[in-house]
Amino acid sequence: MVDLYRELRTTIRTGKIVLGYERSIKLVKLGKPKLVIMAANAPVEIKEDIERYTKLAKIPLYVFQGTSLDLGAICNKPFMVSVIAILDPGESRLMDLVKGE
Repeated sequence: MVDLYRELRTTIRTGKIVLGYERSIKLVKLGKPKLVIMAANAPVEIKEDIERYTKLAKIPLYVFQGTSLDLGAICNKPFMVSVIAILDPGESRLMDLVKGE
């Protein structure tokens, strides 16, 4: 079982991520992220866009079963984060989240 909290913290420390819908969707359209993580309570428009474009770009999508506030807290941010694009997982085992699906 992959511990999302620990692995995401490792990715932030050793890899490369992009926070937020606007920046993430641009990268998804370019096919850059290795993984996209989206909060379960992301607004419907964001959810639909992310689902559509990750499917088109064949980028794995992981729906975090928490709020965007929880996701922001994991990233050490004092604000809501609805979408995270993982460009480089670094030393983490974050990619194992989607291998098991």
